[in-house]
Amino acid sequence: MTLPVTLRALRYRNFQLFFGGQLISVIGTWMQNVAQAWLVYRMTGSSVLLGVVGFSSQIPVFIFAPLGGIVADRFPRRRVVIATQTAAMLLALVLAALTLTGAVRVWHVVVLSALLGVVNSFDIPARQAFFVEMVGREDLINAIALNSSMFNASRVIGPAVAGILVAGIGEGWCFFANGVSYIAVIVGLALMRVPAHKPARHRASPLADIIEGFRFVIGNPPIHHLLMLLGILSATGMPFAVLMPIFADRILHGGAKGLGILMGASGVGALAGALLLASRQTVKGLGLWVSIAAGASGATLVAFAVSRSFWLSCAVLLPVGFAMMVEMGASNTLIQTMSPDHLRGRVMSVYSMMFMGMAPLGAVVSGVTAGRWGAPATVAGGGIICVAAAVVFGWRWPRLRIDARRLIDAAQMAAGVPPQSAIGGSVAIETSDEVA
Repeated sequence: MTLPVTLRALRYRNFQLFFGGQLISVIGTWMQNVAQAWLVYRMTGSSVLLGVVGFSSQIPVFIFAPLGGIVADRFPRRRVVIATQTAAMLLALVLAALTLTGAVRVWHVVVLSALLGVVNSFDIPARQAFFVEMVGREDLINAIALNSSMFNASRVIGPAVAGILVAGIGEGWCFFANGVSYIAVIVGLALMRVPAHKPARHRASPLADIIEGFRFVIGNPPIHHLLMLLGILSATGMPFAVLMPIFADRILHGGAKGLGILMGASGVGALAGALLLASRQTVKGLGLWVSIAAGASGATLVAFAVSRSFWLSCAVLLPVGFAMMVEMGASNTLIQTMSPDHLRGRVMSVYSMMFMGMAPLGAVVSGVTAGRWGAPATVAGGGIICVAAAVVFGWRWPRLRIDARRLIDAAQMAAGVPPQSAIGGSVAIETSDEVA
């Protein structure tokens, strides 16, 4: 059976197993995210503590992701992901037990969130670098986009289900369902057949490995400019999700169900953006897409901040989710395409630091700012910063194209793929004059 271009990575058995397991697991993850935010808000009513929980869950990524990159480059990535998913499952079940027994306190949530952040420090680089082992370089773009599509389809379903369950039977069962959902991805990973891991012949010290990864990122302007823009958006744009319980309850008067609907709306937009990326067969024009999407995400965040209508806010969150997904997915694709395989884990660890590691700083600042000036002013200010960063990036990117083409050619040659050629017939990663 011939699959549509948008679904071409699903022709690989390993990716089918990964995709199916992750779909179930990520629905559970989104259920827990919404239920946990509501639990903290219900117990405290504090925007500052919402920010603290967001900070505790993501700051470990900023600290430990470089170690996660080393592990991803030195050890079998499938085994690393199995270990991290198992650890995340156990943490979810502990939170479920505490909540269902009525013993949960805010400090429990903070500690468990921090531990999950440590797990994610190792999971994200390994999982991102594992894509190339599942589908090869020729379908890497599609695999990344389909993974984002699955993530955001779950983002639609999970929050909606969580909103209903939280209102009906409480947060604890959402945490329990999330713990059980990890079984699907662990089984899928265990059933995969992947080539034997080949460790590096000459291993430097861990510190030298970390320095090598950072040196590659810093020494290649297209990569570090993409990561800088991503970091700014993560710190100033993404914290709107941390403040969503305040919008849902105090500003839009939707309660727990409204929170689920609002999160789902941004997920629908993000899903559309991911599917658009999945339909692409080349990296041509992705740099321009990054710039436009970053600016659009900031502008639509400002619109969301000034809205006082629940359904209008839901409508505005569609382009918010769409633009953020396109910016992050396009950046991920470009960075992975420009990275050599032996450095992929470490490069993606820096991506993790910018994507998730900067968000906690923004979460704390946003929580404090929202407590002083209000959630709408905080989100609007973040949106304005996103627009300014997008303008600067768009001005600089045309001068970075030559370096981007060089990096793509070098990465393809290192992987044994002739540069400036079609890969896999109609599925191509064009290079010369194709990065814009």
